Amino acid sequence: MSVIESIHADLGATFGDRAGRTVVEHYGRPERTHRAVRNGVGLFEAAYGVVVVEGEDRLEYVDNVVSNRVPSEDGQGCYALVLGPQGRIEIELYVYNAGERLLLFTPPAHADELAAEWAEKVFIQDVEIRVGTDDYAIFGVHGPQATEKIASVLNGAASPDQRYSFVRGTMGDDGVTVVRTDALTGEESYEVVCAADAAEDVYDVLLNQGLNAAPFGYRTRDTLSLEAGSPLFETELEGQIPNVLGLRNALDFEKGCYVGQEVVSRVENRGQPSKRLVGLELEGEDVPEAGAAVFDGDSSVGEITRADTSPLLEEPIALAVVEFGLEAETVTVRVGGEEVPAARTALPFVEGSDRSDRLPTYEPAE
Repeated sequence: MSVIESIHADLGATFGDRAGRTVVEHYGRPERTHRAVRNGVGLFEAAYGVVVVEGEDRLEYVDNVVSNRVPSEDGQGCYALVLGPQGRIEIELYVYNAGERLLLFTPPAHADELAAEWAEKVFIQDVEIRVGTDDYAIFGVHGPQATEKIASVLNGAASPDQRYSFVRGTMGDDGVTVVRTDALTGEESYEVVCAADAAEDVYDVLLNQGLNAAPFGYRTRDTLSLEAGSPLFETELEGQIPNVLGLRNALDFEKGCYVGQEVVSRVENRGQPSKRLVGLELEGEDVPEAGAAVFDGDSSVGEITRADTSPLLEEPIALAVVEFGLEAETVTVRVGGEEVPAARTALPFVEGSDRSDRLPTYEPAE
C-alpha cells in the first residue's frame, strides 16, 4: 500500500491496485496534470519492491545472476534484468551500490519471490538477502524543472547528474538519497528515497517547498511514458526477449555467464531479432486494446502492447511489437472489429527535456 495514503486522500486522490499495491491513479483531470508535468515539475509516489543484499560476496552473487554489470562503487547503480533459460524477461531491477549493501528496486509484486528464491541458492557465499520494501518510501520528481526542484530542497549535496548515480543529503530534518533516473517519462527525472517513517515530512518538502510541484499518479505516469516511447515491465517487458525491445541499456555483452545469456548473445550475433518495438499513430479517436492485431495488407505482422490517447498530440498512439523486417510505413490495427489506419513513427512520440534510456536501440543492425 501507499506509505502516505492519508495525505494522498486529503489531496483528492483516486486509488487503484497495481500488482497488489494500493497506488494513486490520479487526483482528478489526469490529462491536465500530464501537461503540468511536461511544462514544469511533477511529484509521484513510486511503488517498488525493495530487496536488500548484504555480505562480503554480495557484488559477486548479484552480478552472476543479472544481465548487466553491477557497479562496485558506492553511489552508482545500473538497470538490469533477470532472465529465464529461454532468454525471456522475468524481473527488471534497478541495482544500487549503497556501500555495505546493495539495494534492488523491483516491480512491486516480485520482491518477496526474488528474495526467497535467491536465499535458497546461497550456499558457501557470505550473502544475506532480505525484503526491505516496508523500510522505504520512494518519490519520483519529473519534468523540465526537476533539476531545479531538487536543487531548491536538497541540502548537503548537489543533484546527481549521471544516470543511475545517487547522492545523500537532507530535506528538512530528514536524511534522503536522491537518484538520477533513466527518464522514463521523457523528462528530467529523479527519485528521492527516505525511511518510511520520514515519508510524510519529505513528501511535504517536495510538494510545498522550493519550486511548486504538481502531484500525479499512475494514470499520468502511463501517458507520459507512452509519449516518451518507454516500454514498461507490466506491458512490454515481462515474458519478452530483451533484444526484441532494443533494451540494450540493461545488457552487458562482455560480462560472464548468467541465465538466458546464451539466447541473448545468439540473437545479438545474428544481427537482429525476429521482431521489434515500434510506435504507431492511429487515425480517428478509438484506442485499441493490448493484444490488438497489426496488419500489413492481409498479413498479420504483430500486435499492440499498449495504447492511449496522447494528451499532447490529442490522438491515439500505441506501442507495438511487429516483424523486424516490416517495411510498410502505414499499417492497420484492428479496433472494435474494424481496421483502423496507423502510421509508423519514430520514437519518442513527444520530445521532452530528456530522452528515456529505454528507447529501442537495435545496434549493430542499424
